[in-house]
Amino acid sequence: MANSASALKRVRQTARRTERNTALKSRVKTLRKQTLQKAESGELEEAKAFFSKFSSAVDVATKKNIFHKNKAANLKSKTNKAVKAAAAS
Repeated sequence: MANSASALKRVRQTARRTERNTALKSRVKTLRKQTLQKAESGELEEAKAFFSKFSSAVDVATKKNIFHKNKAANLKSKTNKAVKAAAAS
């Protein structure tokens, strides 16, 4: 356990940041699942709306250094590819 005041402060900061980062990662995962689910069920307009929200959430996570920019691009690319494939079929 931390002994100094500065170490205790760091523990508090880390806990807050971890909570924030976990919430944002969870939001991204949920939006991705919802986007793919709407695309597979044939609700293309809703899938596009969810993709827009998903893309925005990924960009926010990237800006806050939760995701690397390449991971963000990969996530958006794979999700968009799945939505377009569902639209084509």
